[in-house]
Amino acid sequence: MAITNTTTQVLYPKESVALYPNSLVGERVSAYSEVHSSSIPQSIINYHTHVTTTQPETAKYMISISQAQMMVFLSKTIGAKRILEIGAYVGLSSLAWSHAVGTDGKVTTLEFDPYFANLAEEAFVANGVKNAEVIVGDALEILPTITPTTPYDIIFIDAQKSGYPSYLRTILASSTQGSPNRLLRKGGLIIGDNTLRCGFVADDSEDNPWRSYDFGAHRREYWKSEDIRALRSYNDVVGESGRLENWLCPLWDGVNIARLLD
Repeated sequence: MAITNTTTQVLYPKESVALYPNSLVGERVSAYSEVHSSSIPQSIINYHTHVTTTQPETAKYMISISQAQMMVFLSKTIGAKRILEIGAYVGLSSLAWSHAVGTDGKVTTLEFDPYFANLAEEAFVANGVKNAEVIVGDALEILPTITPTTPYDIIFIDAQKSGYPSYLRTILASSTQGSPNRLLRKGGLIIGDNTLRCGFVADDSEDNPWRSYDFGAHRREYWKSEDIRALRSYNDVVGESGRLENWLCPLWDGVNIARLLD
């Protein structure tokens, strides 16, 4: 409900158009939220800082510390012990999942780029992680071949955006009732990262300031790209599937959290 006086109308944040009035307030709120959320190991935070410093051109591929906290919380909430990750980058999110599932859990991550896969493996060794593994190759080809003896509890998608609809189709087709070696268990989560993509998925108009950002020569007019069309398709399929219920979280770059019902 709006609060009114004789000169102004102030909307509660849940009713306002923007999450926060400007980026400065957003940064302060994010920092406050991180401090007032359950902590994650300092080694993960240190690695995030290290990657930001040593990989400045690609560090934006990483999840934030705040998102890592959310992922650990979700994992522990559903008692996840087996996690499949599509897209490792340098292993920051894998470290978060590894911490969440504990030493008796298992994290399997797929990474297309051997260079990034090697950095992820080095991070596992440096942090004493023994419950995570990296499979190098194209997830579009590898995912259909995975036949676990025990279904995964969470599948986290954070790879090439144009592949999201295909990943989702494969996950659903490989996770049907009664099927041997099903990929995801009943009640398991499919978490799609970057599913709003600078807001372009919801609003690619000139009102979106990200249209003026330089995404590189290979991404001119990115708001018109195959990535954005694929992410829209992914969100549509998740929302329309009778086998899933979901929440499309507008925080970070958009996180679509879906639960498999059957």
